[in-house]
Amino acid sequence: MSSRDAAFEAYFAARSDAMRGTAYLLCGDWHRAEDLVQQTFTKLYLAWNRIQRHESMDNYTRQTLVRTFLSERRRGWFRFESVGASPSDRPAPASGLADERMILQEALLQVPPRQRAVLVLRYWEDASVEQTAALLDCSVGNVKSQASRGLQTLRGLLHEEKVR
Repeated sequence: MSSRDAAFEAYFAARSDAMRGTAYLLCGDWHRAEDLVQQTFTKLYLAWNRIQRHESMDNYTRQTLVRTFLSERRRGWFRFESVGASPSDRPAPASGLADERMILQEALLQVPPRQRAVLVLRYWEDASVEQTAALLDCSVGNVKSQASRGLQTLRGLLHEEKVR
């Protein structure tokens, strides 16, 4: 095995689970999250020799993941097969907040994709406004407005759920 492949394999082993969690928050489906992560790491492997600083790969990988998700969303619904509701692949968290987490995740899926990407990067990945702007290749002001609108939409959806 070449040193290139060994370095990539080590990075994949260390970061694929975290990227899968981010992908799930973006798309809301573990199977699609797996596909997004696979596409992301395939793109990363193809660019691996051109990347100079392998120790700071997380931002590049996250950016590739989000852009792959947004690009997939632009292609339209007709490109996807829908098998129906699938059972969760992950066990519920140990805390008693499982119902609240599910409600939050369902509401997050109703937020428009670009706003959802900003919310996931800012509040799940804990990226700064500047980092999020760089990852999404947009202005800081755009990130702030998308975050504000996304939070407003999310609050509205959660309020509707609470009223039910």
